Amino acid sequence: MFHATTILAYKGEHKSVIGGDGQVSFGNSVLKGNAVKIRRLGKDESVLAGFAGSTADAFNLFDMFEKCLNSAKGDLVRAVVEFSKEWRKDKYLRKLEAMMLVLNREKIFLLSGTGDVVEPEDGKIAAIGSGGNYALSAARALDKFATIDEEKLVIESLKIAGEICIYTNTNIKTFVLDDAGESQ
Repeated sequence: MFHATTILAYKGEHKSVIGGDGQVSFGNSVLKGNAVKIRRLGKDESVLAGFAGSTADAFNLFDMFEKCLNSAKGDLVRAVVEFSKEWRKDKYLRKLEAMMLVLNREKIFLLSGTGDVVEPEDGKIAAIGSGGNYALSAARALDKFATIDEEKLVIESLKIAGEICIYTNTNIKTFVLDDAGESQ
């Protein structure tokens, strides 16, 4: 388990949303409370990505994934497979205890340095990081029992995780893709 962050991705009926908290922890100390651990990727910014693990490693992995995405001409499935192969081949990167979530309007994937490429069983909700299970549980409940906007679902789920997990705060940042393909 990564004592680093909480990232939640949700592919709803009208929007895809990724969100993350802002806490950067070092051991039992909070170094920063407003870090941004999510990004828009691709030439048209049609892919959202988030990272749990070391901040320095995140920049390398985001750059590496974006190169794969551009090589695949924006095809998320092809980019995910190629990225997973590259991550596994790199002797330094495959030792990282890190995970990524990537999604667009069609697909959502969890990626790890061990070569895992996992599409959530429900095809719409995934979470990583130390508060990931809390956020995932809250998101599943809200998805099942509430009528709520996709971005609000992500924010409220991350707030719940931030109230429970000591490595997660409630300083939340989100990125949204809507049906028109526009980023918000």
